Formats: sequence, C-alpha cells, structure tokens
Amino acid sequence: MFRVHDPFHRAQLAIAALFCSLGFQYATWASRIPALKADLGLTAAEVGVLLMAAGIGAVASFPLVPVLTRRLGSARLALLSALCLTVLLLALAAAPDYPVALLVMVADGVFVGCLNVAMNAQGAALETRYERNAMARLHATFSAGSLLAALLASGMNAATSSVAVHFGVAAVLLVLLAAVARPGLLDEDASAASASDASASDASAASAHEKAAKERKRGGTWSLPSRMTLWMCCAMAFGTVTEGAMNDWSALYLREIAHASAELAPAGIAVVSGMMVVARLFADGWRTRWGDGRVVLSGSALAAAGLVFALVGGGVTAALIGFACVGLGCAAVTPCVYVAAAKQGSEALALVAATGTTGLLAGPPLIGFVANSSSLVWGLAVVAAAALVVTLASTQIRWTPAVGLPAAADQGLTGGS
Repeated sequence: MFRVHDPFHRAQLAIAALFCSLGFQYATWASRIPALKADLGLTAAEVGVLLMAAGIGAVASFPLVPVLTRRLGSARLALLSALCLTVLLLALAAAPDYPVALLVMVADGVFVGCLNVAMNAQGAALETRYERNAMARLHATFSAGSLLAALLASGMNAATSSVAVHFGVAAVLLVLLAAVARPGLLDEDASAASASDASASDASAASAHEKAAKERKRGGTWSLPSRMTLWMCCAMAFGTVTEGAMNDWSALYLREIAHASAELAPAGIAVVSGMMVVARLFADGWRTRWGDGRVVLSGSALAAAGLVFALVGGGVTAALIGFACVGLGCAAVTPCVYVAAAKQGSEALALVAATGTTGLLAGPPLIGFVANSSSLVWGLAVVAAAALVVTLASTQIRWTPAVGLPAAADQGLTGGS
C-alpha cells in the first residue's frame, strides 16, 4: 500500500477513510431496504420502525460515547466502531426474522453514534494540531462514501439479487477502509497536548481545556451542558432538519407542486446533495478566509432565502435554483458545529451529535405532518424557518476565527459564553 509522507495529509487521508466508511455503510443497507422488506415480509409501517430503530440506537449512544472516548481514545473507538458496523452489516443480511433485524439496527445506531463522535473528534484534533481547516472536506468524503455505495448497489443489483453477497462485498471494502485509516489516525495524548499548547493564546480554548481536565478527574460524571453547548445543539438539530427534509421531500415537491415530470423529479435530491458535496470541497477555504461563524451565518441565511424563493417563485426552475441554494448554504453548517463542539469536550460533542441524529429523525415526519394538515408548500416553509433558527443560533456560538484575524473579530457574532 502506498504511503503518504506528509503528516497532515497522512492523517487527513486516514480520517477521511472513516468518514467515507460511515457514509458507505449507511447507504449500503439503506439501498437494499426494498429487498430486506421482501425477504423479511415486512409492511411499510414495520419498515418505518426498522429505520427508526437505527436512530434510537444513535440517540441512546449519547451517555456511552464520552465514557468510551475517555477510556479508549477517539482513534481506537473509531476503528472499533467501524469494524463493528462491518459485522452488523453482515448480521443484517443474515437476520432470520423481524425482531432480530430490529436488534441489529439498534446496535447499528449505537455504533454509528460512536463512530460519528470519534471521527469528528479526530477531525477537530487534525485542525488543532496543524492549524489548518479540513473538516468540510472530511464531511464531503462522507457524501462520497454514500455515492460509492449507491453505485455498488446498482452494480450488485444487476449481478445478483442476494443481499448477503452484496453486503459481503461491501464488508470487504469496509475492512479495506479501516486498514487505510488505522496507521494515520492521531494519537489522543499528542492531540490533547497540541490542543493545550494552542489554547495558551486563546482564553476560551483554555477554559474548554480546563473543563475537559475536570471531566477526566470526575471519571465521567455527567454534568449539565453549558448555554453555548445548547446553542450548538440547536444549530445542529435545525441544520440537520433542513438537510434531511430536503432529501426526503424535494422530489415530491417537484412532482406534485412544481409539476415536474417523473424523470425530472429526482433532480431535487441530486441538486441538493451535489451542491453540498461541491461546496464542502471549497468550504474549508471559506472558513480560513472568513471564519466559521460568518460561513454558518451567511450559509444558513442563504438556505432560508433560497427555499423561500423556490416556494414563492413556483415552477421547476425556481425550485431547482432554490434547492441549490439550500445545498450550498447548509454544506458547512454541520462541519463547523462539530469543530466548535469538539472544543468543549467529548461530552458536548456526543450531545451535539445525538441532537443532530434527532434532527434527522424528527425533521421529515414533522414536515409530513405539516404537509398533511395544510400543504407541502407550508411543510417546506417550516424547513426555511429551521434554516433561520440556525442563523440565530450561529450568533450565540464562539467560533474559530478566520486566519489572520484576531479572535475578537469573529467573536463579534457571539452573544453566548
């Protein structure tokens, strides 16, 4: 296997493999839901509960993740979680009945929660150690992993109807991704030492470091989150509501409201996800130039304005332009919030990650409820409002400043502590 000599790029490649792994594993089983439904003889309602089980497991992982992170370190926890998710993929293919499949999906959600926190902690440590923005590109590899899984699913569907064979091939690729990740992941102690050095010139980072030290001395005792952590949870929850709702409802909006053809309707998802991938490839440069706070504030405001334009303008063209604005505006929200949360310690990061999962779960049903009570136009208006809530929350969070600007320049957005 080739070796990357530059330490930053070696670590970046390793962490990117983790992000790709999570996106690939999730999209692999999601792509075979119709086959799993047929094999297990499930109703549509039972499929909904199966999907909800994974989310419940992810939320339930919140009290477990900080403890495991302190005991194992984020690198070992990430690798362990990635390997467990590989085994669970095979277990899902072999599940003999619905109750076993439910248990597998709950366990899958727990390890998704663990990997999500661990890999974002690694990403935040990478930025701290090398003083270079990288989180947005790492999140882009998550989307790339989902795309790779979709392509593999299409090929495997053409070759065989066996879910076990498909998941077996996917498991081999997941093991290879873990092998790529293992040698380059950051050592937890070295990352912490680097973070401590960097925080010497930043009062807020020093405060966060002290809090983390106190957490370790308490041996993992849970404490109430700070006000700023709650604002981060708010930004993450409503940011993921916006992302999830657009993925689930954009095609239906184009078909039923904008009267697009059946062939064009899926373009809504493609436009949103495509813009997010492209934007995430460039977002780290934006963060370096303007700072995380300005990127999140302007991005969420653009998402809200774009969606309002789509709803007011009507028609397919206005919808696609508006959806593109949502993808562009939301792209950097979750990466920036994860970085901010990681600086508050593993407990804050776990809480923010669990809140994000809750937003992904609660968003689409909420939009469906509103749409059923009135119309899908009003349902997506709620999504625009969610993006505006992110804009508000972004003014209350202490963000990483732009390179070359004093910390106070970006703290001008901040009202929290």
